[in-house]
Amino acid sequence: MSPLQLILVMVAAAVGGAINSIAGGGTLLTFPAIVALGISPLVANATSTVALWPAALGSMWGYRSELAGARWWVTHFTLPSLLGGALGAWLLLHTSAHSFEHIVPFLVLGATGLFMAQGPVMKRLRAAHPPVAEGEDPPPARLAPFSMYQFGVGIYGGYFGAGIGILMLALLGFLGFANIHRMNGLKNWGGLCINAVAALMFMASDLVNWPVAMAMAVGGLLGGYGGSRLAQRVGQLWVRRAIVVIGLGAFVWLLVRSG
Repeated sequence: MSPLQLILVMVAAAVGGAINSIAGGGTLLTFPAIVALGISPLVANATSTVALWPAALGSMWGYRSELAGARWWVTHFTLPSLLGGALGAWLLLHTSAHSFEHIVPFLVLGATGLFMAQGPVMKRLRAAHPPVAEGEDPPPARLAPFSMYQFGVGIYGGYFGAGIGILMLALLGFLGFANIHRMNGLKNWGGLCINAVAALMFMASDLVNWPVAMAMAVGGLLGGYGGSRLAQRVGQLWVRRAIVVIGLGAFVWLLVRSG
């Protein structure tokens, strides 16, 4: 792979890391970018997970002030995220490259659909479930499905990952959170846990393209931190519209490619 290709990958990862911090859905940019280099979707997926973990770390650091007083939530996000991420990664490692190539266009389409539905879903959830004080434990009735839901998000995240932030934001809206920055901080923590265990499992396999992963890791770390700071100052409308266009375009391209 040429130095120019690695630089382009680094730039794509920086933009993807920033997008993940601002609105989620950065994988909808980085994943097609890796596949466009001629790398198989299965290897691209594992490589993207390993490469963007530093971006999740950068995002988490950028939102650290928003998690003050949320230690209870951070603790209860951790175990189901780790267990689900491990199971999802195991499932990916036991999926053939041929099968994954035919599955992945629909995973991208589903993630794009989730992203498009986020606004209406969050509006309905907030109307149905008035916010609780974010420094307190939420009502027990709202916690009953919490761990199983997050475990399911972890499985999907370990297997593919695009859209997990949207799923976690919907959960936090259901539980009563209203501060989008606090929600983003908790979402980034959950994603950090899911991607960490999945990345470790992929690193122990032969699926990771390391030159691409290292270039993306550098770009993703810078973009993730920069995006987390920018997200707290700018609106998200145009970023979200761009992600939808990218996601739908990637679905069509991957579908044609797999056919």
